[in-house]
Amino acid sequence: MAGIKLFESDGHRVFLFEELTPASAVQANQFLIVHNDEAVLLDPGGHKVQSKLFADMSVLIPPQQVRYIFLSHQDPDIVASVNYWLMTTEAQALISKLWTRFLPHFGLDSKLENRLIPIDDGGMKLKLGGDCELLIIPAHFMHSPGNFQVYDPCSKILFSGDLGASLGQDYVFVEDFDAHLKYMEGFHRRYMASGKVMKFWADMVRGLDIDIVAPQHGAMFRGKELVNRFIEWVENLECGVDLLSEKDYTLPG
Repeated sequence: MAGIKLFESDGHRVFLFEELTPASAVQANQFLIVHNDEAVLLDPGGHKVQSKLFADMSVLIPPQQVRYIFLSHQDPDIVASVNYWLMTTEAQALISKLWTRFLPHFGLDSKLENRLIPIDDGGMKLKLGGDCELLIIPAHFMHSPGNFQVYDPCSKILFSGDLGASLGQDYVFVEDFDAHLKYMEGFHRRYMASGKVMKFWADMVRGLDIDIVAPQHGAMFRGKELVNRFIEWVENLECGVDLLSEKDYTLPG
C-alpha cells in the first residue's frame, strides 16, 4: 500500500503510512504533506521502516521533491533513520535546538549536519510549495522537553506527535471517543509531563481550525466533534507529576 490519502485539493495532498512498523515494535504513523512540487515527511521512523517507507513514498512523488524532514522530538521511532533520509533525498531536517547534537548518536554523518535546522522553543512558520505556510507549534513536555507539532492550514490537520497516541486499537479513525479512551489513557497518564502543560496546549490550539488530529501512534480524530472532545479531554487530564507522591521515590526493598 502506497499510503492512505487523508486530503487532496488544489495541488495539496496529505498521506498516512500506518502499516510499516514490524510487529515487535511500537506501531508508528508516518505522514507526507505534498504541496505543488514540494513535500515534507513527518517523523519518518527507524531503520526497520526506512526502505519500505521510501518505496511507498516513491510511488506518490519523486524523492527529490522532499524538501524537509520534520522530527517532532528525539525518540528513536522518529529519528533513527535520519541519516538514511538525508542520504537518499536533498531535504533539510528540522528538530528542536535541544536535540541537534544528539542526532550523531543515531549515526548522522558529520557531512550532513549542515542540513539540520534547529527549531527555537517558540516554533516557526515553514513555507511549502510556494504558498502553503505550515505552523510548527510548541508541544514541550508532551512528552519531550523539546517537542513540536505541525499544523497544516491547507488541509486543517494537526499532526500532534505523541499527544493523542493510542496503542492496540484496530481502526484508523476514532468513531466512539469514550470507547477509545482505554487505548490512550494509560499512555498519556504516564508519558505526558503534567496537567499544567496540557492546559496550555488546549488553550493554544483552540485558536486553530482543525478537521483532523493525527497522532504519531494509533488512530486519528476526524471531525469537529471528536477534535473538540479530544481537546477537552487533554485539558482536564491529570498526568505525569500530578500523579506522583513520596511513595514513588523509595529505595528498592
